[in-house]
Amino acid sequence: MYIIVGLGNPGRQYEGTRHNMGFDAVDRLVELCDAPNAVRKFHALVGTGRIGSEKVVLAKPLTYMNLSGDSVRELVDFYKIDPAKELIVISDDIDLEPGRLRIRKKGSAGGQNGLKHIISRLGTDEFVRIRVGTGAKPAGWDLADWVLSRFSKEDREKADDALDRAAKAAVCVVRDGADAAMNTYNRQD
Repeated sequence: MYIIVGLGNPGRQYEGTRHNMGFDAVDRLVELCDAPNAVRKFHALVGTGRIGSEKVVLAKPLTYMNLSGDSVRELVDFYKIDPAKELIVISDDIDLEPGRLRIRKKGSAGGQNGLKHIISRLGTDEFVRIRVGTGAKPAGWDLADWVLSRFSKEDREKADDALDRAAKAAVCVVRDGADAAMNTYNRQD
């Protein structure tokens, strides 16, 4: 069993923003995993589905980005999974250009507050994370304003492509393992 968590902020005002890349990737996974009905539990919207023969739990924490670890901790405890082997977290990354992905099996939060809170609440940085590029903050912009902004038309197209690949990368992690996903999706094209 795997838990796949997409990070973002709940509410219509945050839909389509750079910070909601994790939510958007999970929305794409819903179709790939046949998990159409989400319910509110564990401070998240949670649905279950399958990737091949593997059960997957898809979650979008409703705690807002900076407190995502509370929801993830509840999910990990309830389903009794090993985060190093059965947790995938999808988030935005301002250090990657729009359209780029980076998959890692462990590591720092890299300044991403949702990941930072998850690491703090789990007590480990060993879990698969799929980071979706949103582009660096322009000079003169406040970081919060940047991550809560929407993409230009050109960058939106790149982001949409990256979201499709992020969903496929999560499927690849479940089916073939994190190393296979890293070899396939971390490449620069």
